[in-house]
This record gives sequence, structure tokens and C-alpha cells, in this order.
Amino acid sequence: MDGQPPTSVTSSRRPALAGRVVRRLLLVAAVVCVTLGATLLLLPTATTRQPAVVHPAPAHGAPASGALALAAVRDGVPAALPDLTALIGQRETYLRVHPKDGASWAVLGAAYVERGRRTAQAAYYPRAEQALRTSMSTLPKNNAEALDGLAALANARRDFPAARKWGETALKQAPKRWTTYPLLIDAYTGLGDYKKARSTLDKLMALHKGPATLARAAAVYRDRGWREDAAATLTEAAAGARTSVEQAAYQEQAGQLAWERGDTAEALRRFGEAVRLDPDQWAARAGQGRVLAALGRTAEAVAAYRAALARQPLPQYALELGELYESVGLADKARVQYDLLRARVGAAAAGGADEELVLGLFEADHGDPASAVRRLRAEWRRQPGIAVADALGWALHRTGEDEEALKFAGIATDKVHGGGVRSALYAYHRGVIEQHLDRPGSARRHLQDALRINPDFSLLGAPAARAALTKLGEPDASLPPDVKGPESKG
Repeated sequence: MDGQPPTSVTSSRRPALAGRVVRRLLLVAAVVCVTLGATLLLLPTATTRQPAVVHPAPAHGAPASGALALAAVRDGVPAALPDLTALIGQRETYLRVHPKDGASWAVLGAAYVERGRRTAQAAYYPRAEQALRTSMSTLPKNNAEALDGLAALANARRDFPAARKWGETALKQAPKRWTTYPLLIDAYTGLGDYKKARSTLDKLMALHKGPATLARAAAVYRDRGWREDAAATLTEAAAGARTSVEQAAYQEQAGQLAWERGDTAEALRRFGEAVRLDPDQWAARAGQGRVLAALGRTAEAVAAYRAALARQPLPQYALELGELYESVGLADKARVQYDLLRARVGAAAAGGADEELVLGLFEADHGDPASAVRRLRAEWRRQPGIAVADALGWALHRTGEDEEALKFAGIATDKVHGGGVRSALYAYHRGVIEQHLDRPGSARRHLQDALRINPDFSLLGAPAARAALTKLGEPDASLPPDVKGPESKG
């Protein structure tokens, strides 16, 4: 039916129908060639794009791959990469003929966002933005789907102020549209507004029950330090997932939770299940590398990281693989990964994505700490989340500014400020800062806490934490309590 995406292709048509179709297409082309010509340039040309594939109807009434991806994209859940490719190809082809279909532009934009996120290819993000803004211009009213897409794009780019703006605008248009709420939870979390993240979760759970809601709840529980609740909720989400790809995503998150609490066996099981369910689950591959490295299975860990980097080349993976090489004395190979990290950060920036957090952590430990401080101060001013507080505190320590460093380390680990997450890395950073400020009791407490949370939290940091504890020694019973180790007020 005209105005709707095609569902099938016939091999022949009657001449009269063909004539009517040709006349209609000529009329559409005449109307839109000027106003939308520039927009259509964002779609790949015949010389650069793969030929459109017409998928035959699946047997037994199973939905076509594009339909599967469409359902996933509209519900804000992961879609299989081959299905996304099919959906993108179908929408690009359709929009060449129907360029004023604002709803289809919104779908295409959301699919580009998901494709860019799953492949860590920020080059998809400008295409997504152009498609979503075209959707807004062709359908300027009651277009919450495009607003959701813009919020998802901003989250993928780590532009949390923009994500909040688009998400809140979407809710004003459609307050009961449940898919907007997870996007706002991510935005509020990235901005360090944990109170709003929790209240938004309450509204989401009142509006919608299902695996996607449970997974978002688990993330909020994790940030509050409720690890057991988060793990149980993710298990329930995985059990209720509608597709293997969605289930794999929740298994990967469960693996990350298990890793954070130091349960390497459970983490490896969860990551392995995620890869079994979805061979394109590259975050789980990197998770396997993380766990295998902690277990001393270095060759397997390298293979897992390299597989992840080949298909989802995130700067974080390059940093972790570089530190793995560094931990076994392969400095030259480590430098190769660090160079790759810088290149990937640059590629992300070209697509409008913000990787300043991981770059700041890298520079603090392996490059220019002063540069890390400058970058992370700017990041803190723009979006003051817990992860940024920790990274900035650590960078300040690395430049010798320990008094100020402790303020940010305190924010990252103090529940009053929202830092309820049980992070071994954050506790380690705070302990080292306190050791340098000659606060042995509090330093000892946080270093012990780091190793209690996850004794293998970092290939370089965990041995350093043990060495720092050895240097601190046991508390002196002759000293007053405030010297032996009360909690620091920093």
C-alpha cells in the first residue's frame, strides 16, 4: 500500500498499474528533489553500497530479518547485526522512493544508532543524526519516535546533557511511551543525577513489565550497590527475553556483574553463554578476555580481546589488552594497543562520540597525566557522573594534587553523593590517594576493600594494591583510633 514500507516484491505488474506507479513516482520526485536532495545524499550510492537484497518469505510464518530488527529497534532492545543490515538496506531503498515518510526516517536513524553502537563505528552516528532530523522536519508534530532516536544517539555518543534534553522532550509529547524512560535513566546516570534515575525507574516499572525494564532496573540496582538484587533481576530478564540476541545482552551484563564482585567462574560462564547465544556479542568476548587474563590464561585472553577488537574496536578494549601485554613484560605490543586506543578515540570524535573518559584514564596511567586532568575537568563540568569523578580524582593524584584528588575519590565512593556502586577500582584509587596523604588507617581500609570486592580487578592495579598494603603494614595498636584508620572525611 502506498506510504507503507514494502513487504514483498512481485515479479510482474499489469501495464495500467505500472503506468500509474511511474506517474506517481515522477510527481513525488518533482516535489521533493529540492527540499530533500541534500538529505538523500547521506544514503549510500549504487557504487558504494551493497546491492539491495530481497529476502524471500521465511518458512513456517517466521518474521523476516528486517521485521525482527524493526521490532527490536522500536522496543530499544539489541538486534542481531545481520537483521540490522537487512533493515537498514530495506529502509534506505524505500526512502529513495518515499523521502517524506517521517516515520521511516526515524526507524532508519534508530537502526544506524544501534549499528554504530554494536560495531563501535561512530561513522554511523552522523548518518543517524541526519536521518532523525529529517524525520523531525518531515513529521514535526507527535514524533516521539524520532526524539527517542535522538536521545539514544546522544547516549551512544556519551552526550548525556543532549540525551536528557531529547528524552524529556519526548516525554512531554508522549508521557506514557515507556521506551523513553530507559533512555532517560541512562542520561541521568551519566550526569550523576542518581535520584532522578531512580525516580524514572519507578515510573518505568509502573508503565511496563518485561525483560528490557528488568535489565534497566538491574543497572540502577548495581549503581546503588545492590549487587545481589541486580544479579537476580538480570537472570529474570534473560529468562524472559524474546530473542537469543536480547538474551545474550542480558547474559553479558550478568557476566560483568559477576566479574565486578570477583566471581570469575560465574563471569566466565555468563560471558560464554552470551557468545553462544549471539556470536556477535563482542562485549562478552572482551569480558572473556578480562576473566581469562585474571586466571593467567594469557594466550586465550589475547585471542578473545583481539576477536573483540576486530569487530567492535572500542578504546576500552585496546586499553585492557595493552595492560595485559604490559603485565607480562611485552612493552612493544602494549604500545601498539595504546596507539590503537588513541586512533579509536579520534575516530569516535570524528563521529561526534565522546571517549574522553577512557582517554583520560589512559593518559593518567600511561601517558600525560596533566593532559588527563585537563580533559577530565572539562568532562566533569559537562557531565559529572561517578565514573568521571573517579577518573578525575586519579588523574589529579598522578599530577601530585592529592588534596583535591581525595575530594573526587570521595564522591566516587561515598553513598551520600550517589557513589553506592561497589567498585574495586574506585576503592583502590581512593586508598592510594589516602596513602599519599599520610592517612594510613583509611588507606588500608580502602585498599583491603578493593581486594575484597574483586582480588583480580586490574592486572596492574591489583598487584599495586597488595604492594601498598604490604608497605602500610599492620595498624599500630599504640596509636589513637583516628590515626589507625577511621573513614576519611575527604
